[in-house]
This record gives sequence, structure tokens and C-alpha cells, in this order.
Amino acid sequence: MWDMPLESMPLAAGYLKAMILADPDLCDRVEVTICNFRGGVTHGEMADRLFADGVPDVLAFSVLGWNQRAFGALTATFKQLNPDGWSIFGGTHVTGQAGRVFRLHPEVDVVVNGEGELTFRELVRARLAGTSPRDLGEVAGTSWWRPDATVVTNPDRPRIEDLDVIPSPFLTGAIDLVDAQGRFRYDVALIETNRGCPYKCSFCYWGGAVGQRVRAFSRARLRAELELFAKLGVHTVVACDANFGMMPIDLELVDDLIEIKRRYGFPLAFESSWAKNKSKVFYEIVRRMKQAGLRSSFTLALQSLDDTALTLMRRRNMKVNDWRELVEWLNREGLDCYAELIWGAPGETVDSFLRGYDELARHVSRIAVYPIMLLPNTEYADNMAAHGIVALRGDHDDFQYVLSHRTMSFAENARMQRFLFWARVIAENAVLRHVWLPLRELAGWEQSRVLNSLADWADTTGWAEAVPLREAAERGHGGGAPAYARAIGYLFTTSAGRRALELWWQEEVAPRLPDPVRPLLDEVYRYDLLTQPVCEPTDLPLVEVGGVEFFRRVDVRFDFDVPEVLARLRCGATVTPDPRPVVVDVYYRRGALNAVTSTNHEEIVHFMGESRPAGTPLRPVEDSSPQPA
Repeated sequence: MWDMPLESMPLAAGYLKAMILADPDLCDRVEVTICNFRGGVTHGEMADRLFADGVPDVLAFSVLGWNQRAFGALTATFKQLNPDGWSIFGGTHVTGQAGRVFRLHPEVDVVVNGEGELTFRELVRARLAGTSPRDLGEVAGTSWWRPDATVVTNPDRPRIEDLDVIPSPFLTGAIDLVDAQGRFRYDVALIETNRGCPYKCSFCYWGGAVGQRVRAFSRARLRAELELFAKLGVHTVVACDANFGMMPIDLELVDDLIEIKRRYGFPLAFESSWAKNKSKVFYEIVRRMKQAGLRSSFTLALQSLDDTALTLMRRRNMKVNDWRELVEWLNREGLDCYAELIWGAPGETVDSFLRGYDELARHVSRIAVYPIMLLPNTEYADNMAAHGIVALRGDHDDFQYVLSHRTMSFAENARMQRFLFWARVIAENAVLRHVWLPLRELAGWEQSRVLNSLADWADTTGWAEAVPLREAAERGHGGGAPAYARAIGYLFTTSAGRRALELWWQEEVAPRLPDPVRPLLDEVYRYDLLTQPVCEPTDLPLVEVGGVEFFRRVDVRFDFDVPEVLARLRCGATVTPDPRPVVVDVYYRRGALNAVTSTNHEEIVHFMGESRPAGTPLRPVEDSSPQPA
């Protein structure tokens, strides 16, 4: 999806390969190759890699909304080169959608419904046995079509109860983990600790396992995988779970992770989609991670603060809605927390959404805002007429984007797309993160006002530095992630992007601030810009701290003690706008370019500058003794 310097780990394909390699009846008869494509590659480039050195017998695709059209085109080419080859589609975007898939891509032979590991192995066995793809009646969990073009969907395959029957793609070597220089080759390490989600939210189809009991991989297996990642110096592990922190076994995994970190120095961060309802297990996990110096961004997956929208989402009675006390606790603990909202859900209005956004912004530093999309097999997608939903397929992807419904007009949605662009670029991806609270508490500026000010300035200013932002914003509605990525990359990696932020502040914000607090807020804003990630090339010197390389900027003078001001405001203490000069050193983790070009805000925050009083070294993260803010 994104064109990044580093690849994203092909976990789903790795599971399939591991299943074949571990089967004694298949491993000597089948050669399995994973082709992992970055965003930005053309169909021609993919075809060259897939077919230039020989055409495979079976071509299997892990399909999501952003790649279905590309994979359909490649399947058509594959069938021209090998008419007897099998083309297999699997993944949540095509599960239960065989009729549409075969209609759009008639060259596809099989659609796998649900978990694919056991089904894929059966399909490979059927291929080797000489079975026709037009006669797959014995393979559960598949859809296929007969010679007369009628579509057959076999009974569902029961979900895998013992997940350890799926061999580890890491421990078996199914996924290549290092590059030619022996370095870990991916942006983050992905693992699943469990599968399943007990909730039935109207917008979600998490792994095809919504409303289902959670099943877990064994502790011994997960520990071995984490230890392997640690030996490779992996900075961040991401658990691809729907509700991590919900079950006692999650605490066991964190204990193993902390013990491994103590022995090897890695990993340094652990991310996941955290449990929607925070239990005693979650609080204990947070405490232990903090004590061990294991970083994370803790998620409040609220999606809306409006009662009507929450009811239609089937989330009205979820305990996640009692979020304020949790945020206050995380703030007191000094831990990073962000919230998620969905714009455009049925029942939501412009006014209710902006009220909720600004209310959330009073408590959290980052809000991730996602436009509502209709995902296959969800309640929203299956009941469009009941909600009055009008939607449009994307230009280059297969997602359905909601344009209007009974509480959101087409015109209102079009206007809100501009706000969403700036909210996602500036606030969600932490282009600014420190100035929000001081602006609100000392000058009365709500976060939505700040974002709209920047949007208005970019639309009307004559400065050349604003042109790339204006063009990206204009493409934001239809351009999706690439448009956001262009703007984020411009702001984080170019001097012109930095200059645009400085000009906006000087022209639109500073002149409208109360005179007594303007000098302080100017310095907070300078601190915000100064602590943005540093991307290479840079002339800043490198230092190593606990096996991690940092750029260091030394002896930066501020007229106000900005770190102290921010700490006091977060605790609800009063702040006086009296000058108090400080000098700080700022440390920036090396390797930020991959994060800032991905729009992955959970990774971006790990590259933010950390300030220390001048001359105070940044201590290794395994040293959990208190450090200055």
C-alpha cells in the first residue's frame, strides 16, 4: 500500500508457505516463493518478478481492498501464460464474496473463505492429485465455479482450534527475516498471539472472526518467536490482535517480552490493537511495561462520542465509552495514549463529530480519524439501504467510500474531507503534538480551530511553500493514503515543509494570541517543530544508546522551560507565562524515513525528539530509573 524504504512483513503469505514446507507429503514436491511487493510498484514490475524466470503452477494472492484490482490484472496475465495454472484468492476482502470476485475477475479459479492455512494446503494436494479446479467439492472453505460458470460455495471450514498446527513462519524460515547485510529487513515484526474478536461492531470484519471466541497460540511458541526477533535487534513488535490485553495470557506474553528485553536489549516497543474494554489485566500490563521501559501507544478505540452513532455501531453499551478516567490515569503515568474516531458513521453529524473531536483533544495528544468505508461482510455494507448510505468505489482500490447517508449530506461530507486531511496529517501523525494543550489552556483555541486555521492559510496564501500542501489536500478525498503520505513526508523531510509551518504560525496564529502568553506559546511551537523526527541526510552527530543510534542536537536554548510547562499542564497545574531560560540537548532515533513515509502514526512517535537538560545523556531504555521529561 505504501512505498517505504523498508518492506512490510508478509505474515499471511508466511503462514501459507510454512504449512506447505512442514507437510511431509508436499515439502519435497512443491517449491514455494513469497513475492512481497511494496506500494508504488506498477503492474508491469510485478509481472516481471512473477513470470520472467518461469510461470508458476499455482498463484495465490492475499487480497485486501487496496490490492484486489492489481491482483486481478496479474491473474489475467497468469492465465494467458499458463491456462492450466490455478489462481487462488484469499483474505478478508474476498471471503464470502465469490460471486462478485468471479464476475470481476473470471480468471480466478478459487476463493478461500475464512482462515486459509488448512484450506490452502488441501488445494495444493488437490492440484498435485490432478483434481480439476472445476471439481473441488471436497475442499471445505472454498468457492469455485463449474464449467457452466455456476458458482459453488462449499461448507465453511471450522475455525482452527489449536493454532499451533500452523507452523511458525519465523522459526521455520518460511519468511526471510534479514537482508543481504544480515539486518532485520522489515519496518516492524508482526506476530499474532491470538485470533478472534468477541464484538460485532457494524463497521468491522476483523479476520472474519467477529463475534467469536478468542483462540491463542501457545506461550512457548510465542516466546521462541520473540526471542528470535530480539536476537535480530528488532526495535518494535506489533501484535496483529483485535483486543490485546483482554486475557490473562496476554500478561504472560508481556512478562516474557520484558524478560527477553532484559537479556537481549530488544525489542524496545510493543504495539497492538489494545482491548476495547480495559480490564485489570490491561492496567497491570501497562504498569509492567512502564517499569521495564517497554514503549507503546495505548489506543482508545472510541470511533464516536455520539450516542446515536454508537447505537448504530453496536457499541453503545461497551465499557470503552467510559474513557476519561483511563486517560487521566495514563496521563498521570506519563504514557502515550491516542484515540480513534470514524468520520461519517450513520447517526453522526458534522456538529456531533466536531464536538466529540474537540472533547477528545482535551484529553489525548493524538486522534486518529478514519473516513467510514464499507468493508465486505459488515452490517453497514449488508444494510446500506436501511441506513440510506450512498457509496463509491475507489479509483485504484476496491473499497467503498461512504458519500452520504441520512444524517450526513453529500455536501457536508465533501466539506469535512478537508478537515479530515489536516487532522490526519498534522494531529494524527504528530507533525504537531505539544502545542495543542497550551493553545487551548492559555489561549482558548480548540484543536479543530487550529486545524481549520492551517487549512484556510494553505488554501489562500501566496507562499510557494504551501503549494505542495494545497495540492495534497485537494487530492486527499480521492487520493487516500498516498495523498496523506506526500504531505507528511513534505513536512517532515524538507526545509520548505518546515518553512510552511513557520509561516502559517507567524501569519495566522501568533498575531491572534493574547499578548501575555504569546512569547511562551511561540517557544512551545518552536519546541514542537524542534522535536519532529530527523530524517537523513543530516549533519547532526550520531551517538549510540543501548544499542540504538540517535542523532543528537546539543545546547538548544529556550526562553521558557517548555518541558516543565508541558508537564505541569498535563497534570492540570497552573502555568505562569514568566520567562525561565533553559538549555537542552535533543535526541532523535535514527531511521525515521520509513515511518514518516508510511502514515503509520504508531511508528512515527517512536522517532520523536527526546529532550534532556544540556549535558544529561539519554540513558538506555532498559534503565528504567526516572529521567527528565
